Amino acid sequence: ERGEQALIGVGHGRTLAACVEYLPRTTTDRIRFVSLLGGLTRKFSANPHDVIHRLAERTGAEAYVMPVPMFANTAEDRIVLLGQKGINEVFDLARSADLLFAGIGTAEREASLVATGMIEKGEMEEIRRNGGVGELLGHFFDEAGKAVAATVSNRALALAREDIASRRIVAVAGGRIKVRAIKSVLEGRYLKGLITDERTARSLVEETPVG
Repeated sequence: ERGEQALIGVGHGRTLAACVEYLPRTTTDRIRFVSLLGGLTRKFSANPHDVIHRLAERTGAEAYVMPVPMFANTAEDRIVLLGQKGINEVFDLARSADLLFAGIGTAEREASLVATGMIEKGEMEEIRRNGGVGELLGHFFDEAGKAVAATVSNRALALAREDIASRRIVAVAGGRIKVRAIKSVLEGRYLKGLITDERTARSLVEETPVG
């Protein structure tokens, strides 16, 4: 609305999608949006991740998508997909975004990544066994905010952890089931901002020791 020029990176998730649904229609020719990770799923009807298309439709802005899944079948397939024409260019744009908006996922059995078929139940179980609690832009973290090793990490079509470190990332997440996940990402010091509801914020404060 201020007419400033910016490239905004956008993740996916139900909460981000809901935010866009309430975004008033506007027109801008100085803002561009770019996907931060792949988001194709087998079940389109169950896909809550089509945030970038909705943003483009609401604002009339240019939007660059990653027409690939969030996780390739194998590490080798990931290399092949990244070599496709246009995909690397979108990743380069994502790395240069001025602001990144992202959702925060859980490592629970009913996580949306499992529900939409992006991750198999067995793969999520592995993440949980390795201490995984929260997910940000395709990366999983434990209670202390440390990265969790998992086989899916080698297949992620997402920005690397070094690409999101020290970036201006604002997460949008809330709800009782997300408290542990949000706290794990906060402990990792990846966020510059968090948009949440009051109940979730109080739960986070109560669980965080003062010191």
